[in-house]
Amino acid sequence: MKSLRQRVERYQEILQNTTSYRDTWKRELKVYVKQTLEQIIRETGLQAWVIEKNEFENLEGLMLSLGQQDSGIYENLENGVQRHFIKEMGSLVFQQLYNGKIIVMVNYPAIDTYGDPNPQKTLGIYRPEELDEAMIIRSTEDFIAELITWEDVDDTDTGTRIGFTWNKPIQDAG
Repeated sequence: MKSLRQRVERYQEILQNTTSYRDTWKRELKVYVKQTLEQIIRETGLQAWVIEKNEFENLEGLMLSLGQQDSGIYENLENGVQRHFIKEMGSLVFQQLYNGKIIVMVNYPAIDTYGDPNPQKTLGIYRPEELDEAMIIRSTEDFIAELITWEDVDDTDTGTRIGFTWNKPIQDAG
C-alpha cells in the first residue's frame, strides 16, 4: 500500500502541475514569450512575425513565422503561362501540451507541390519556469541553424537528407 499511496500522490501532484502550468501560461508566460520573440525580431532584423494560435483552449501557441514568398520555381504551362510555387519559409513554435508544459518545435521550409516537407523537429519540452529569455534566444538560434542547414544542403553533407524526399536528378532517357 505504501508504494501505491506514493504513486497516487505523485499522480495528484502531476494533475495539479497541469492546472498550475496552464494558469501560468495564461497569466504571464504567453505574453513573456511573445514579447521576447518580438524583441528578437527587432534586435536582429529577422523578417518574421509572431502569430498567436488560439483555436483550442489550453493548447494555445505562439509561432515565430517567417511567412511565405515566391520560391522562384515555376511550372511552364501552355501559352507561356507560368504556375509559381509558393515557399513556406519556416516557423518556430511554442505550444502548450495537454499537460500544460510547452513544446518548442521547428517547422521546416516547404515549397508547395514540390515533394514532401520535412516533419517538425522538437527542440524540447519545458515546464513554464524553464522558459526564460536565454532559453527562448537559444531556441531561436537553433531554429535559424536548422534553416541554414535546410537552405544550404549540398552533396558534401552527410547524415539525414534535408529538403525534399523526391528531389532527384532527371535521368537522360537517350
